[in-house]
Amino acid sequence: MRVLVTGAKGQLGHDVVNELEKRGITGIGVDIDEMDITDPAACRRVITDADVDAVIHCAAYTAVDAAEDNAELCNKINGEGTANIADVCRDLDIKMMYISTDYVFNGQGVRPWEPDDEREPLNAYGMSKYLGELAVEERLTKYFIVRIAWVFGVNGKNFIKTMLRLGEERGAVTVVDDQIGSPTYTYDLARLLVDMIVTDKYGRYHATNEGLCSWYEFAVEIFKQAGMDNVKVTPTDSASYAAKARRPMNSRISKEKLTEMGFERLPQWQDALRRYLKEIR
Repeated sequence: MRVLVTGAKGQLGHDVVNELEKRGITGIGVDIDEMDITDPAACRRVITDADVDAVIHCAAYTAVDAAEDNAELCNKINGEGTANIADVCRDLDIKMMYISTDYVFNGQGVRPWEPDDEREPLNAYGMSKYLGELAVEERLTKYFIVRIAWVFGVNGKNFIKTMLRLGEERGAVTVVDDQIGSPTYTYDLARLLVDMIVTDKYGRYHATNEGLCSWYEFAVEIFKQAGMDNVKVTPTDSASYAAKARRPMNSRISKEKLTEMGFERLPQWQDALRRYLKEIR
């Protein structure tokens, strides 16, 4: 099997390529230098020349606050770019996996979001990813849409790296305690995505590490596991935290469908954090 992975220099794409290779599957990683996803001709040329059986589409515009001022660019990358890839996958009759987000929901309530719940994005980034989902669904039958949340990996920036840096620089951080979700290690997630892409169990899925916490609780555990107990962590509410884009208060997403379809769910987030800290420190 041959699989093309977009966004190969990012946190998730990097780990997906490594996981494919680990299993003896040819992983062809591309990033913007090799394939600008907003260029339909480039998408067609690169994917066709790669002669692949599937595309795992990890590339995205992910700057949530900046998206509020750059909605057109965000939609072009996450919406039109995804449509460009889906068009080629349709014409070549190959599988496509689109990595999406819980931000396609309105972020209210306390019930975990189900894969087929109504989508109602609450910010520009969420809307752009919703447009990407629609582009896939309208063009393809052989597709996976996998919504993820609170991602961290070795490549790129993430919440853990930010907390460690601020803890060392300032000795104190203030973190919101009213947004609830599940941290997700790209190393674990990549394993699941490869488990899925080799099957024909198509549809919408949710995937995060197991367990729930607030960002505040996540930060406390980061410093605890990193042996930085001297860092003071102060909780605050979202209303007191200045951010351009509205964030979901409820990022709980149900992973029951993974179990129903025979996929192995990800380990507890605390265990994932422990392994990640060993990797980066």
